Amino acid sequence: MDPIIEQMKKNVSVRDFKDEPLTDEVKKELLQAAQSGSSSNFVQAFSIIEISDGKLRDTIADITNSAPYVKKTGAFYVFVADLYRQAQMLKRRGLSLDGIKSMEQLLVATVDTTIAAENMATAAESLGLGICYIGGIRNDIRQIAELLHLPKYTFPLYGLTVGIPNGKNQVKPRMPLSNQVATDHYDVEQLTNIGDYDQKVREYYLSRNSNAQDSTWTDKNVDFFKEIRRPDVGPFLKDQGFSLS
Repeated sequence: MDPIIEQMKKNVSVRDFKDEPLTDEVKKELLQAAQSGSSSNFVQAFSIIEISDGKLRDTIADITNSAPYVKKTGAFYVFVADLYRQAQMLKRRGLSLDGIKSMEQLLVATVDTTIAAENMATAAESLGLGICYIGGIRNDIRQIAELLHLPKYTFPLYGLTVGIPNGKNQVKPRMPLSNQVATDHYDVEQLTNIGDYDQKVREYYLSRNSNAQDSTWTDKNVDFFKEIRRPDVGPFLKDQGFSLS
């Protein structure tokens, strides 16, 4: 099996890092890997902000409820879906910004940013480092935008913490391919019949080295989706200039 694929199949989130900064050389390699991902129409609609100031990182760590593994890690980045550059291009030519504001272009920027972040994550793990995505920056998205001086037409999607792991959890069992891959059409029965997978996930959680619990994949999803989370994200996007239409 290809070693890159084998590494990707071992992906886990790390929440316990050595308090040791990454070298400038390693950070440059990670950033260049992020830049090298695919980009819709080559718009490269993302920016990456490294949080190096200790006080700022502490503030963001508290907002995200992930202080132990944001404050103590090798490097911490915020990935920003960014169409501000394109807005400036249009303005300089006296053109309408309507093409920037649409839901479609927000999705383009979101996808570009996500590909860049996953490229960085894969590169980091190939170097023996650990990573954890920090979606908690959207817990108070307006404060994050203010702290980072984000202009219009930008959207902070998540943080990514990268460092030398003190240890790693077991790999979570992914869905069987039969529950996630169909041919020619969406097979409702095939893709939603997850009883066997629920049992496999339950066994994983019960046997985990840390934070063992009696829970299935369905239990986790019901808990996550039974309430509206981060309701300010939509209004924030509108304030940032996106029409969401």
